[in-house]
Amino acid sequence: MSRLAVLVLLAALAALLSARAPGTAKPPGGQLARIAYVVDGDTVGLTNGQRVRFVQIDTPEVYNSLECYGEQASAVTKGLLPAGTLVRLYPEPATDSVDAYGRLLRYVVRVRDGLNVNVRLVRVGAAAPYFYRYRRGRYANLLERLALRARSLHLGLWGRCPAARYDPDHAVSTGPG
Repeated sequence: MSRLAVLVLLAALAALLSARAPGTAKPPGGQLARIAYVVDGDTVGLTNGQRVRFVQIDTPEVYNSLECYGEQASAVTKGLLPAGTLVRLYPEPATDSVDAYGRLLRYVVRVRDGLNVNVRLVRVGAAAPYFYRYRRGRYANLLERLALRARSLHLGLWGRCPAARYDPDHAVSTGPG
């Protein structure tokens, strides 16, 4: 094999390894599903009629009272999960599997590239960690590190919403939109 071919293979391998954040290896299994539509930044509808609320994160609100960065967070999720996207849904053992509104509480992972959407939303500042009832799941430490980094870089809601406070034990509040 030529030196150039080896370098190309190594570059491709490095790209594949860097595409997934450390600590986000997919657990085995998961429920296969297809996205029908995005409700808001942290909720999607599936083609089977179920709704999924992204577990361990929260995005600013767009319904009832529009919060700062709510529409942008929804747009980020729509960009990551257009209608028809095939995903795998993973429960978080540290939390409930269904919320008070009947939505599945899940990590949402795109099948085509293994992207954990919950993690990506926090990484880009479209969401904040939210450990409902202080229950910290398998990605809690990673979510906190990514949120603090996004905040220090003024990414997403952390740069646009002066009222946003970092408090992973409570729903994110960014102020009026």
